[in-house]
Amino acid sequence: MLKLFLVFVALILVGSVLLTLGIRSTEYELDVLEVNRIIMTIGNQWPMAQSGRLPESLVNYVFVPDGQPVSAHIANRDTLIEVYADGQLVGRIAVVNEGLAAIQSRYLTVFYIMAALFAVICVLLALHLYTTILRPFKKLEAFATRVAQGDLEFQLEMDKKNRFGAFSESFDLMRVELAAARESERLANIRKKELVASLSHDVKTPVTSIKVVAELYQAKHGQSAEMDSILKKADQIDLLISNMFTATLEELRQLKVSPEEVTTSQLAECIRASDYLGKVLPFTLPECVVTADSLRFRQIIDNIIDNSYKYAGTDIEVTGGIDGEFFTLTVRDFGTGVSSEEITLLCEKYFRAGNAGGKSGSGLGLYLTQYFLSEMGGSLSLQNNNGLWVTMKLKI
Repeated sequence: MLKLFLVFVALILVGSVLLTLGIRSTEYELDVLEVNRIIMTIGNQWPMAQSGRLPESLVNYVFVPDGQPVSAHIANRDTLIEVYADGQLVGRIAVVNEGLAAIQSRYLTVFYIMAALFAVICVLLALHLYTTILRPFKKLEAFATRVAQGDLEFQLEMDKKNRFGAFSESFDLMRVELAAARESERLANIRKKELVASLSHDVKTPVTSIKVVAELYQAKHGQSAEMDSILKKADQIDLLISNMFTATLEELRQLKVSPEEVTTSQLAECIRASDYLGKVLPFTLPECVVTADSLRFRQIIDNIIDNSYKYAGTDIEVTGGIDGEFFTLTVRDFGTGVSSEEITLLCEKYFRAGNAGGKSGSGLGLYLTQYFLSEMGGSLSLQNNNGLWVTMKLKI
């Protein structure tokens, strides 16, 4: 495009020079015999010519009486010839230089056409520069700004026809690599937080069991320095685990739940394994297959039974049934329960009921239980009826 523009400019310059030389070298061939006839006729028939009746001729001429200006004819390079009548100068005839006028008109037409073409080529060149340089550069600038702001999903439009094609492709490859690196970092952080949250919660249950066993030992055999040390260390470990768990609390929604087919007999084994104090009354569950995550269900049961140990201290009743497409599992104790105002808040993060005073805990057990069940496609409901009833539903 640039080469074409330069060639066209050169052609215009050459054409302008030729136009000037052509105008200057133009000469009009005068019909001398016809002009002499006109002069003789006007001189011999002056009274007639004076009245405006000039001789007819194929030559384009104008009679200019003596005393009138002829500057316009001189500028047009017309041929001026004096006319005499009875020996006196009566005027001049101006033979119009038609050749010069025609050539001038023709050359001016050519000049205007070349000027219009020059304007068009300038516009085309400007558009070419805009589409191949300015617009791609603006796109790169906008792309770089969005990448700098952290938007790595914005994809740069590729146009390999312009001069920035390869550069644009390299820019977009850089974006893809940055996005991949960020995603890898995000997944690594998620896995780390999942591990910390999962281990923190899983370790709390055996620590609680150690504390309960130590307290039972002291109740039977009396206090001892060794048991006091065990209880203090257990409390210290429990506090550290709670702090670590709280530090990852905002990422709990990223804990993975992987539902699979699980039999109700497997669920029953989880319940019996969590009952380390033996307070769960004998029970049987109807045989069926449900959708659940075995690891998360064990955490759910640990939470519920541990809460019953902590806040009720009574026997625990477990019942199961089938309700349409769901398997219903109810775990209840025979304690005082909680107030009607508090029961709707038990599944809220950090909330602890009024009967939790002086007892360890973070207010997260039922919050996690509800989250895990919802991820399995189930649900959780709480009820006060001569104790706290916890009802879980799992898809069959």
